[in-house]
Amino acid sequence: MRKKINIALAALMLFAMQSMAQSPAKVSGTVSAGSKPLQSVTVSLLAAKDSSLVKTDITDANGEYSISVRKPDNYILLYSLIGYEKKYTEAFSVAEGIDVNVKPILLDLAANQLSTVTVTSRKPMIEVKADKTVFNVESSINATGSNALELLQKSPGVQVDNNENISMKGKTGVKVYVDGKMLQLDTKDLAAYLKSINSNDIEAIEMITNPSAKYDASGNAGIVNLRLKKNKKFGTNGSMNLGYVQGVTPKANASVGLNYRDKKINVFGNVSGNIGRYENILKLYRVQQDTLYDQLSTNADKNNNINFKAGADFFINKKHTIGVMANSSFSDNEFTADSKTSIFYNPTNTFVKTLKAINNIPGSRTNANFNLNYRYIDTTGREINFDADYGLFRGVGRSRQPNNYYDINNNLLYSVINRNYTPTDIDIYTAKIDAEQKLGKGKFGYGVKTSFVTTKNTFDFFNEIGGIPEKVDEKSNSFKYKENVNAAYVNYQQQLNQKWSLQAGVRMEQTNSDGTLTRGDGIVQPDNRVKRNYLDFFPSGAVSWMVNQKNSLSLTYSRRIDRPTYQDLNPFENKLDELTYQKGNAFLRPQYTDNVELTHTFLGMINTTVGYSHVKDYATMVTDTTKNATYVQQQNLATQQIINFNIGSPLMIKKWWNGYVNLWYNYQIFDGAIGNNKVNVELSMYGAYMQHTFTLGKGYSAEISGWYNGPSIWGGTWRTKSQGGVDVGVQKSVLKNKGTLKVSGTDIFYTAPWSATNDFGGVNIKGSGSWESRTFRLSFSWRFGNSQVKASRQRQTGLESEAKRIKG
Repeated sequence: MRKKINIALAALMLFAMQSMAQSPAKVSGTVSAGSKPLQSVTVSLLAAKDSSLVKTDITDANGEYSISVRKPDNYILLYSLIGYEKKYTEAFSVAEGIDVNVKPILLDLAANQLSTVTVTSRKPMIEVKADKTVFNVESSINATGSNALELLQKSPGVQVDNNENISMKGKTGVKVYVDGKMLQLDTKDLAAYLKSINSNDIEAIEMITNPSAKYDASGNAGIVNLRLKKNKKFGTNGSMNLGYVQGVTPKANASVGLNYRDKKINVFGNVSGNIGRYENILKLYRVQQDTLYDQLSTNADKNNNINFKAGADFFINKKHTIGVMANSSFSDNEFTADSKTSIFYNPTNTFVKTLKAINNIPGSRTNANFNLNYRYIDTTGREINFDADYGLFRGVGRSRQPNNYYDINNNLLYSVINRNYTPTDIDIYTAKIDAEQKLGKGKFGYGVKTSFVTTKNTFDFFNEIGGIPEKVDEKSNSFKYKENVNAAYVNYQQQLNQKWSLQAGVRMEQTNSDGTLTRGDGIVQPDNRVKRNYLDFFPSGAVSWMVNQKNSLSLTYSRRIDRPTYQDLNPFENKLDELTYQKGNAFLRPQYTDNVELTHTFLGMINTTVGYSHVKDYATMVTDTTKNATYVQQQNLATQQIINFNIGSPLMIKKWWNGYVNLWYNYQIFDGAIGNNKVNVELSMYGAYMQHTFTLGKGYSAEISGWYNGPSIWGGTWRTKSQGGVDVGVQKSVLKNKGTLKVSGTDIFYTAPWSATNDFGGVNIKGSGSWESRTFRLSFSWRFGNSQVKASRQRQTGLESEAKRIKG
């Protein structure tokens, strides 16, 4: 089946690429006013039969334009420029591969503007600037009627899969901003919010793959920023969503959101919930020294959660705005693991014993964030934002794990029953100021930020004897961690002329951290305290060149840091059974990444990127052994180098059939060590994503999407085999287009499960696993109230990068 899906995906991609590679005809000509050529005239190619838009171009400084046409048909050209009368050509025919030269066009001044005319050029649909790529929604006629999520799919370099996850150039973890402020929403709530924003309310979409010094240096994921139009419409609106998912077990979700706005206040709120049980299978076949371990584990995570978000903005006057916002998540969960491990003496394949372990971990989690924001903006272009934030995380887990050993006749040999109690408290305090103002012919930005984090973790270990738990002090401990990060940055950007623009900046971050491990019996260990103080600088820069109306180039550079999550620094052990566990690493160092990318954009739609990344102290989950047990731990493995290539483009196959294709390739080199064992790995990795949307009429639409990842490497030593998946779905608009009903199936060929091998450090492991990737989904959404209400003022709080380091 895996071969069939790979062949199917390859066939789809070959067909799409072939459709892109057909020999196009070229429709070209010139536009002038009197004897002078006209620049920035929008030339629209329309289908003659229904005047639907096929493609557009913008005239250059010589008044020239050229449009590639792939489909032989009859067409009309429309010429438009503010201050001039529109003009249409007569219908003409285009044959495959035969160019058409249109006679010169002369535009006349608009009748009501003959005496005094101010000519304002229209922005091109796609702009590649020094620090970002911009999709000007206002300049796209075809964007009318779309929502923000649909527009993201049409944006260069951005992918939205069938589960509404957003990625950019093949990388997940994209941060989505609205008006420069990060959205603190999970995937489902984020998609629901983006669907509530109509294209009529969006001015432009900005895509930033290498963020400037203004943004926190942590993380190397890209940023998508939606710039909303500053409309002043008032009223109330809202949305409601219901969803059902059937995998191995049924699951459900629901949400409702409200927004009210008038001249002085904007109040908004959202509540959502999820309920369900999620299963996964883990198989490990391990040979260590002279012993073979054959393990099968069925794991399940029962998770019920509810999320709240509420806030208000007070518009004091045109210059001053004060906002408050709070969001929280409450979760009751229960993790269970039922594993069986058969143990053999490997040289003779002699059975030794069987370990059966049942691990039950009920727990609860609370996550809450509170934000106070002040914004000042004046007519000179000066803007100041101040944010003060407090975030908290409270988690409690309890585990009871019987480890029962049996002989070949399934007679109980002996039992080892362990218990533990693991509360975790994390508190985050941040404050920051960002400012921006005009300087010379550009914009100068600067700001400061400070954050304080405290974590308290307790691990109480118990042996159960005769049903009574007895605490084992030498295996119990507590871990306290404090961190303070102080940051400051400057950034400058300028459009040098019509062809060249640049951006440059630097961010300074000074970090102080102190981690203390205390054993339950009070014995001080040599590594009980890890204290660090370090100062880092993170430069960033970009330069872009508009070669001509069809080609543009952009070169970017940035240095980033990825700090460990707070839980990864906690050295406690989390056991699946006596022979398999996970542990933290108090000595884990941050990893540093230098990224450089060169991007070429052709015809505003085909984006090709070549890049190089160098990672110092690359941190990943490493598999290691001790005595007869195997464990995984986050470690600073090696130096990592990545050379990457990415190409993506929309596919306009038919009027009713649109698609998108993205192909990526990278070559990775690892050079380092795990303990005394050297790691030298070089590997090529590749993958693809494709999506097709079919407009069927009468409110119906259908979609098919697929992804494929070739063989790769994980953790520096695991070699994974290829994976892929195909999703299909049908959607119907109801209730006068205010409601949407969607039915979909995910991973319909069940090719997403993974398999991998690890032969390193004296242990050989063959592993495989699966999760509920194949599901049936049914959802209904309804938007009510005034659809033209301006959305709530979204803003970035001060603790996004800190909150990201709290693990799920």
